Amino acid sequence: MGIEDLFKFKEGRTTFVFVGGKGGVGKTSISAATAIWLAKHNRKTLLVSTDPAHSLSDSLETYIGPDPKLIMSNLYAVEIDPEVAMARQQEELKNKKSIVDSQQAMGLDMLEDQLDLASSAPGADEAAAFEIFLQVMTTNEYDIVVFDTAPTGHTLRFLSFPDLMESWVGKMLKVKSKLSSVKSTFKNLIPFSDDEDKEQLELEETKRKIEEARKVMSDPEQTTFKMVVIPEEMSIYESERGVESLKKYNMNVDSVIVNQVMPDIDNCDFCQSRYKIQQKRIGLINQKFHDQAIFQIPLFKEEIKGINKLEELGQVLYENKSVNQLKKDAILL
Repeated sequence: MGIEDLFKFKEGRTTFVFVGGKGGVGKTSISAATAIWLAKHNRKTLLVSTDPAHSLSDSLETYIGPDPKLIMSNLYAVEIDPEVAMARQQEELKNKKSIVDSQQAMGLDMLEDQLDLASSAPGADEAAAFEIFLQVMTTNEYDIVVFDTAPTGHTLRFLSFPDLMESWVGKMLKVKSKLSSVKSTFKNLIPFSDDEDKEQLELEETKRKIEEARKVMSDPEQTTFKMVVIPEEMSIYESERGVESLKKYNMNVDSVIVNQVMPDIDNCDFCQSRYKIQQKRIGLINQKFHDQAIFQIPLFKEEIKGINKLEELGQVLYENKSVNQLKKDAILL
């Protein structure tokens, strides 16, 4: 079975693929190559960067930004910016404040202050990424969404957001329930907002979406995780811990992609030394990730950057083409 056989599609439903691993192993290149390959195979694809230190624009050699941008036929890309997301929410609050009474405006002022704090709080990047996930999860606008994730720690915080948000919404619903009791008792004495029932429904709808998100993320038929490693011990051990942590969130890690594998070159002592060390590490990878499908990508001579190079990387990964075969194809063209 090839890695391309691991993609599962169902008509009218978006498939989600997360690409993750230690920093510096080539996640962005593999994410971009994957998205390009899928787009070339007539899948409407959204490529999302959740890494605060975005490098997707550099990889694709075009500015992307915080809104989905058409990169090529069937391929859109977006780099999540939590500051932009927060600014848009604050703008919506200002618009609401212009049409409500003074008591309601006071409550919106408090919420605006909370958003100011949230925009600079730890986890703001993961919160913005999860909001995008909720949006694309419910629209089914795309055939597949590929997430170019941040290094492992950030990604695990992102995956914990359904639990954190559900807990928060649950507490808010309890507060609303208590307020409703007070309202019924003192309705003739205390002025309550006419929008409370609407707010209650919005919270319940948010809770429903979060529950649906958890269901989607833990469904191996709809969501999978691809772990990228390089044949070095630090990358291997961090990825092993990452796979174990992903199990706690019921995430299906269907494959491990071993990147930057040295070729066997006889007339180069340095190359031979590196090759032998890497082969030992690949043996360790096979041992530790025996439950996942394992695929190798050779170390390319040139930097993988730009649509053409990323397309070549996709052909190596998903069509089992060798680098030499790519050169022969280029000569024939």
